[in-house]
Amino acid sequence: MSKRVLVPSVVGVVVLGGVAAGGLAMAYGATEPTVANGSARYVAPSDGRAGTLTFTAEVSDDSGVRGLKVVAWPVSSKLGPTEDDLRKDVDGAVCRSVSAERARCTYTLKVSQAEAAELSRGSWHVSALATAKDGGTAFVSRAAVFDVTG
Repeated sequence: MSKRVLVPSVVGVVVLGGVAAGGLAMAYGATEPTVANGSARYVAPSDGRAGTLTFTAEVSDDSGVRGLKVVAWPVSSKLGPTEDDLRKDVDGAVCRSVSAERARCTYTLKVSQAEAAELSRGSWHVSALATAKDGGTAFVSRAAVFDVTG
């Protein structure tokens, strides 16, 4: 085989291999959503006004953010909700886009005086399940912690 035929053939294989590898990288390069900067705050009811539990987090994904499901649970209960638990009938946060790939999600729950009286006192965790527009999910078992007092 002459050198003129061999060199272009080798270059062609390298170029085609690079294109194929790039295509695979793009196909498998999709990222899972992330949940960052989670914070929770509980305010007890007072003076006839309802209390609130508020959880806020930044959610991002390269395909965009579809939603965020949230559940709060007392540490003393040792419940530890799972990703499957959050896929069921769980409250969702309100997510507002701040860019094509990022949203600020806020979950607010009103707490009546009667409900507050039955809450376990002490530390609570918030678990969160983020869902991206491409269907990817990210589960955070302990996205935030807060205290219920009084």
